[in-house]
Amino acid sequence: MSPAVRAFARREWGSLYGTVRATLVARGWRAVPLTLTAVCLTSLFQVVQNQDWGYRPVQEIGSVRAEDPWWLALLRTPLSLFVPALDLPVWGALAQILLVFGIAEICLGRRRTLGVALLATLGGTLYARLGIALGPGTPLGLPASDALVVDTGPSAAVVGLAVYVCHRHGAFWTGAAVVLAMVIEAVVKPNLAGKEHLAAIAAVLALMAVEAWRRRSRTGGQEEGPRPGTRSWKPPIRS
Repeated sequence: MSPAVRAFARREWGSLYGTVRATLVARGWRAVPLTLTAVCLTSLFQVVQNQDWGYRPVQEIGSVRAEDPWWLALLRTPLSLFVPALDLPVWGALAQILLVFGIAEICLGRRRTLGVALLATLGGTLYARLGIALGPGTPLGLPASDALVVDTGPSAAVVGLAVYVCHRHGAFWTGAAVVLAMVIEAVVKPNLAGKEHLAAIAAVLALMAVEAWRRRSRTGGQEEGPRPGTRSWKPPIRS
């Protein structure tokens, strides 16, 4: 590996790698209880919804559609994060949750990880309703038939968390690559899930903008300096 590549890797992933490695060495799997719970819940929902008796109960408690009343969608949203898509291999969803939720839980803390995940998921849910209201004749519109499609499950939360963690730890090229991949997905496969992924990213970018504005307000327009040894603007949050 050339010195330039090593230098790029240190700049891009040094802070992230150092934080994750130090925490896992010190605490092991005890550092990621939320992630392990998410993996177990997703596995359980996958097994249950593939049973003749289990499909409808899982849909009733954890599947969100744009046709649902808002109050029902909000009640189902927390569990919808852990209901995998029936038409995709579950091992992919489990790997994404284990990796992204795990890194986020270590770097952000449990409460912020769950908060960002819910925000990203709600961003996709809100877009689905807005898009259907706009109709297919507008750039952001969706066909009425999408009201019957189940909203994206863990993937919107995973995408939102990935972008947020990359921003917090200065992995800007990696975050940009995630965004670009989601744009390509939406262009190549223009379905509801792909567009909800972009909506989830938009929700997280809005959160980042609000946080940046609050930091500037606190410091009178001066950006807070990074903690020594890291490119993140503030130390990892622990819960």
